[in-house]
Amino acid sequence: MNAVVARIGARGWFLFATMSLLWGMPYLFIKQAVDSYSPASVVAGRTLIGAIVLLPFALRSKALGPAFRRIGWVLAFGALEMGGPFMLLSHAEQTIDSGLAGLLVATVPLFGALIAFFGGDRGVFRPARAIGLGLGFVGVALVVMGPGMATGGTHLLAVGEVLLVAVCYAVAPFIVVHKLQDVPTLGAITVSLSAVGLVYLPIGLLTQHETPTASSTTALVALGLLCTALAFIAFFALIREVGPARAPLFTYVNPVVAVILGAIVLAEPITPGLLIGFPLVVIGCWLAATGGLRLRRRDRDLPPVVQG
Repeated sequence: MNAVVARIGARGWFLFATMSLLWGMPYLFIKQAVDSYSPASVVAGRTLIGAIVLLPFALRSKALGPAFRRIGWVLAFGALEMGGPFMLLSHAEQTIDSGLAGLLVATVPLFGALIAFFGGDRGVFRPARAIGLGLGFVGVALVVMGPGMATGGTHLLAVGEVLLVAVCYAVAPFIVVHKLQDVPTLGAITVSLSAVGLVYLPIGLLTQHETPTASSTTALVALGLLCTALAFIAFFALIREVGPARAPLFTYVNPVVAVILGAIVLAEPITPGLLIGFPLVVIGCWLAATGGLRLRRRDRDLPPVVQG
């Protein structure tokens, strides 16, 4: 990893820190938003705000045309990257802490390695990566079932929902690799956000039964502006600065931000299970994704993993 990040300049590190914060914050804002908004309303508000902000950039770069020419696969990508995950996260965070949600989403590289293995890439299970998978899943078990954690049926259902989010995030890049290579990322993201927002808007209106509070509304707007629109703009800038393979390295910092914000802002507990399992998850994910080695040439050409 050191050989990879050593080449990142000051601008790259600034963008890296920005992305670590912007995509470490959504779990806090989701938790605050679902306090008075229905999960569907949160998804609709977040995606439509993001789409409205990104649309001028997509139009200026003429990125929408190629996206519409592959609309079927763009919508499939949107369903796996936004439609399903955003809804599952919003529903799950009605039950579990925001920090736990952020940590569980960080398991994306573990599921990505498994998907690559079953897709024929046996090199995924070279020793370092196999150890990483083992450490990662042991860490998840300790976080979820360890000392100080509630393990009721509702809690475990929410944990399962967030792990399903991680699976979706792991699968979505494969659509980009095989079906959307010639589609500008900005176009695919803008069209996906718009489609997801329009689908969830009527559902949100029908399921919104209480008057939203000011704090929940502020969180929802921040979720759309900061963690969706601004985050994607910064992410594209990071990709241009350091390349598509190095850009997602900030995802190993996201859970740290999520847990710290949850503890400071929402007074969420730091349990013994979290303290023990947290480092295992982060180290395991890094090993599973990189094998503990510098990126090979063919890895540098892979598309970035988008999370939000």
